[in-house]
Amino acid sequence: MASSHSSSPVPQSNSRDAFFKKEMDSAKRFRPVQSLPDVCPKEPTGDPNSLDDSPSLVADQHRWTIYHSKVNLPAALNDPRLAKRESDFFTKTWGQDFVDTEVAPSFYLPQINKENFALYQQEIIQREKIHERCKNICPPKDTFDRTLLHTHDKSRTDLEQVPKIFMKPDFALEDSLTFNAVLPWSHFNTSGGKGNRDAASSKLLQEKLSHYLDIVEVNIAHQISLRSEAFFHAMTSQHELQDYLRKTSQAVKILRDKIAQIDKVMCEGSLQVLRLSLTRNNCVKAYNKLKLMATVHQTQPTVQLLLSTSEFVGALDLIATTQEVLQQELQGIHSFRHLGSQLCELEKLIDKMMIAEFSTYARSDLNRSFEEDCQILEEERLISLVFGLLKQRKLNFFEIYGDEMIITAKNIIKQCVVSTVSQIEEIDTEVVVKLADQMRMMNFPQWFDLLKNIFSKFTIFLKRIKATLNIIRSVVLLVLDKNQRTRELEETSVQKNPAKDNAVDTEVAYLTHEGMFISDAFSEGDLPSVAVDTTSQRNTSPSSEPCSSDSVSEPECTTDSSSSKEQMPSSVIPGGVEMMISEDLKLTDLELEKLANNIQELLYGASDICHDRSVKFLMARAKDGFLEKLNSNEFVALSRLMEGFILDTEQICGRKSMSLRGALQSQANRFVNRFHEERKTKLSLLLDNERWKQADVPAEFQDLVDSVSDGKIILPEKKAGAAEERKPTDVLIVEEQKYAVVGTVLLLIKIILEYCQCVDNIPSITTDMLTRLSDLLKYFNSRSCQLVLGAGALQVVGLKTITTKNLALSSRCLQLIVHYIPIIRAHFEARLQPKQFSMLRHFDHITKDYHDHIAEISAKLVAIMDSLFDKLLSKYEVKAPVPSACFRNICKQMAKMHEAIYDLLPEEQTQMLFLRINASYKLHLKRQLAHLTVVNDGGPQNGLVTADVAFYTGNLQALRGLKNLDLNMAEIWDQKR
Repeated sequence: MASSHSSSPVPQSNSRDAFFKKEMDSAKRFRPVQSLPDVCPKEPTGDPNSLDDSPSLVADQHRWTIYHSKVNLPAALNDPRLAKRESDFFTKTWGQDFVDTEVAPSFYLPQINKENFALYQQEIIQREKIHERCKNICPPKDTFDRTLLHTHDKSRTDLEQVPKIFMKPDFALEDSLTFNAVLPWSHFNTSGGKGNRDAASSKLLQEKLSHYLDIVEVNIAHQISLRSEAFFHAMTSQHELQDYLRKTSQAVKILRDKIAQIDKVMCEGSLQVLRLSLTRNNCVKAYNKLKLMATVHQTQPTVQLLLSTSEFVGALDLIATTQEVLQQELQGIHSFRHLGSQLCELEKLIDKMMIAEFSTYARSDLNRSFEEDCQILEEERLISLVFGLLKQRKLNFFEIYGDEMIITAKNIIKQCVVSTVSQIEEIDTEVVVKLADQMRMMNFPQWFDLLKNIFSKFTIFLKRIKATLNIIRSVVLLVLDKNQRTRELEETSVQKNPAKDNAVDTEVAYLTHEGMFISDAFSEGDLPSVAVDTTSQRNTSPSSEPCSSDSVSEPECTTDSSSSKEQMPSSVIPGGVEMMISEDLKLTDLELEKLANNIQELLYGASDICHDRSVKFLMARAKDGFLEKLNSNEFVALSRLMEGFILDTEQICGRKSMSLRGALQSQANRFVNRFHEERKTKLSLLLDNERWKQADVPAEFQDLVDSVSDGKIILPEKKAGAAEERKPTDVLIVEEQKYAVVGTVLLLIKIILEYCQCVDNIPSITTDMLTRLSDLLKYFNSRSCQLVLGAGALQVVGLKTITTKNLALSSRCLQLIVHYIPIIRAHFEARLQPKQFSMLRHFDHITKDYHDHIAEISAKLVAIMDSLFDKLLSKYEVKAPVPSACFRNICKQMAKMHEAIYDLLPEEQTQMLFLRINASYKLHLKRQLAHLTVVNDGGPQNGLVTADVAFYTGNLQALRGLKNLDLNMAEIWDQKR
C-alpha cells in the first residue's frame, strides 16, 4: 500500500493544515465548555490526608484492598465466555426468582402522564412562537470558518469521485456481477497482440483504486479530528469524579461510626431486658408443661382402671381429653411420641368392646322366648350403650341389630318347622333328613297350621323390634333436641352480652396460655344453662360423659327440627337420661337426623325380612306345584291368612311390603311365562328354518285376517271341510292391499291374536301379556334382521346368497306387522287402567324399530346398485359404439332389479326405490364425466354421452310402473356460470 500512498493525488499537506486550522478556529469561535467531573484517579500529591485514605501496599498486604480487584461489574456482566451471563451472575447467589421478579411500583412516586405537562405546554407555547419568529428574523451566525466549509465541500467533492458501488451496504466481491464491475477482466485479454495496452490498463486500475482508498482515509481522519476535543474533555473529568468518591466514602464511614454508637447506647440495654423477660416466660411455660406431662403420664393406668369396671364412656372421655392435650399443648414432646398411637389403639379396643356388648344385647333381646311379653330387655344398659356408640361416631351400630334380625327370622321358621314335623307321625325324620323335604310331605291342613304359627311368631317378633328401636331412636332424637336448644341458648346469650362473651374469650385465651384446659375455663363460665358439672355427671351415672367445650352442632348442618318433635312419650325414656347427654358428642344435626331415619328404615326392613322369609317358605313348598293344585277354598283361605299377616305388619311397621302379594301374583304369572316361552320357542324354530321365499296363503289365514278387519280381535272358529275346498292364494289381502309374505309371518299373526285373546280370558295378566307380546315382536324384528340383512340365513338355512328378492320380501313382511300394531295397541289400551297407559309406549318403540328396519332394507337395495354403478362407471370411456357396453350392462342390471321386486313391493315403493337408485347413478356418472373432462358444450364427446344417457332413460322408463318417472338427467352436467 506504500505505492498507493505515493501515487495518491490528494495533497497531504493541505489536509494537515486544514486539520490544525480547524482546531485553532474552533477554539476561537466556540464558547468554552464547562468541564465534567473527573472520573480518572489523580496522581498522588503531597497531601498527607489523601495518602492516609488510600490503601498501603506495605501495611495492607495481608488484607483485601482495592488493588486486589481484578474485574469490574460491567466486565462480569459482558463476559463473552458465559453462555447465560444475564441469568447465571444474579441467580448464582440470590436464587432463581431474582431475574423474573417484577419490581412493584413505589407508593411515594406519583404516576406521571401527559396531563401533568398540560400547564407547562400552555405556558411555553407562546415563548416557542416568539423564538421561531426570532430565528426567522435573525438567522444564526456561521460558527465555522469558511476554510472549514471549503474543506468540507472539497472532501465531499472528493468522496463523490468514489463510485457508488463501493458505498452500497450489500457490497461483496463474492458476487460475480460486483466483481466484474470492480475488476473488468475483459480489458486484460492478451490475445491479439494487445499485451502492452492491457498491462497499462491494469496499472491504471490499480492506481485508481489506490486513489479511492486515500480519499476514504483522509475523510475518516477528518471526522476523527472533529471529535477529538470531546474525548480529551472526558478524560480530564475523571479527576473530579475521583475526589467526589473519596469524600463520599469518608461521609459513609462517619455515618457508620455514629450508628454504631447509637446502637450501643440506646438499643443494647433495652434488648437485654426483653431477652431476660422472654427467658423468664419460657421457664414458666416449661414448668407448666412438666406439670401437664406428669398428669398425662397417669392416663393409661386410669383408662385401664375404668375399663376393668366397664366404664366405657368415662374411659373414652379421658382418652379424648388426653389426645386434645397432646395435639395442642404437648405436641412434639419426644417422650410422648408413642402415647398418641397407644391411646388410639385403646380407643379402637373400646370400640370393639362396645360393639361386642351391643351384639350380645341384640342377640339376647331377639332370641327370648315368645311366651314372654314385649317388654324391653335391660333398658338402662341399652341406653348407656347407645350413648357410648354415639360418642365414638359408630353410627352404623344399627346394622348389627339388622344382621341379628335376619338370623333370628331364619331361626323362627326353622324352629316352627322342627316343632310341627315332630308332632306328625307320618313323617319319618330319620329317613327324610332335610327340613324342606319334611315340609313337602305335609298335607295342606298341616302346612296351613304351620304357616299360621310362623305368622303369629313373626308378629310378636316385630313388636319386640319396634319397642327396642323406639328406645334407640328416642335417644338419638333427644340428643338432637338438646343440640338445638343448646345452640339457641348460645345465640341468645351472644346477642344479649357481646362484651361479656369477649371477656370470657379473653380469659379463656389467657388460661390456655397459662397451661389450663379450655374445659376448665368454661366450667367456671357464665353459661349455667348450657354447661354441666363434670363431677356431678360422673357421680350420677357411671355411663355418663363429662361436659366439654366443643359445640355439637355445626352451622352448615342446621336443618329443620321437625323430626325431633316426633319423639316418643316421656314415659319411654327413663328420668336419668337427660343428665347423660354430653356436649362433646360432636354429631351434627344432619348426622343425627340421618341416623334416626336409618333406625326407622330398620323397622321397615324388619317387616321386609319377615315377608321375605315367608316368601321363601312359600316358594319352597311350591316347587313341586303344590300351590298350583289347590282348590278354590284352600286358595281363598291361604289368601286371607296372608292378607291378615300383611295388614298386621303394616300396622306395626307403618309401611306396606309387597313380597307376599308378589308371591301370590307370581303364581298367576307362571302361566304367562309358560305361554310366552312356548310361542317364542315356536317362532324361533320357524325363523331358523325359514328360507325367505314367498309362501302360499291358506284360506284359514285369510279368514283370520278378515276377522280383524273391523278392529275387533276374535279368533274365528274352524269350519270343517270349508277350508279344504278353497285353494291357497299367492298373496295375503289386508284391507284391499296385497302382501307377499313368508310362512313364518302367517304363523306370527296367529300367535299375536292368541295373545290378545288370552288377555280377554284373564284380565289380571294384561300388563304381563303386553310386556311379553312386546318382547315377541322385538325378537322377530331383531332375528329377521340378523338372518336377512346380517346374512345369518346363509349359515342357518344354507342359502347361497341373500338376493334382492329376499330383501324385498322381508320388507313386505315387516310392513304387514306394522299394519297390525295400532290395532293391537287399541286392544290393550281398552283393558288397561289409566295409570298403566305409560306401558303403551312399548308399541311406539316397536313401530319405530320396524320402520328403521324397513328403511335399512331399502338402503341396502340402493347400496347394491350403488356399488354396481361405482364398479361399471369407473371404467366408462366416451367413445363409439353407442350405446356403450357399460350402459347396456347397467340397463340389464336395472331390469333384473325391477323384475325381482316389482311383484313383491307396491308400485309407489318401487317408484321411490328406483328414484333413489337413479340419484345414485347420476352421482357416479357426474363424477366420471368430471374425471374425463367431458362438458356440455355440444361437442362430439357430449353427443356420445347424451346418446348413452338417452338409451339408459328409455330402458328405465320402459319398465312396468316407471313410465312416468321423472329422472331429471340434466343434473349429470356441472352447472358453470
